[in-house]
Amino acid sequence: MNTSPNQKQFAPATERNRQAILEVLLQVLPATGTILEVASGTGEHAVFFAPSLKPRQWLPSDPNQILRDSIIAWSEESKSDNLHPPLELDASQPIWPVEKDQIPDLPITAIVNINMIHISPWSACLGLMAGAGRILPSGGVLYLYGPYKQNGKHTAPSNEAFDESLQAQNPEWGVRNLEDAIAVANTQNLTLHKTYQMPANNLSLVFRRN
Repeated sequence: MNTSPNQKQFAPATERNRQAILEVLLQVLPATGTILEVASGTGEHAVFFAPSLKPRQWLPSDPNQILRDSIIAWSEESKSDNLHPPLELDASQPIWPVEKDQIPDLPITAIVNINMIHISPWSACLGLMAGAGRILPSGGVLYLYGPYKQNGKHTAPSNEAFDESLQAQNPEWGVRNLEDAIAVANTQNLTLHKTYQMPANNLSLVFRRN
């Protein structure tokens, strides 16, 4: 598929958080296999991460055609032989494409999800955890990045304001309780392994498949 450079979309937060996220990924991802990125958005993270994570393969995905076109446009500008074309994947669906006819050459050993579960209905988080439970092998990694409430309370005034703005856009969106995300993960045989404090009052959560 041919795309033009003007199909590239931009997410300003990417440049601010990508290096910090990459440093965590280099510590926690399995050394080999395919890394499935769920809700890749613009593709800016994918083209930044993939070259630094070889020999791992990076498989982006997004349910939005405009964003998949953006991923392709970014990929064509910043080529990396371990970066795959994006899949159409909706995390809330009961079966994902990688479970059917679009199996990557190397097994999926980790799933990465950045800034999705607060900008989507709760069903997307439930689907993400269920998909990780189905797909990941024992010891496989689920990596989440974003803001969270803890014990039902925001960790910073900026997060509270962000939460209010999200809910004003869509009542089904919002900053989630960390404890709720962990509880859902546990039902899918995923255990929280480590939490990293990140810039701008975000967290990196690293789950492992039991």
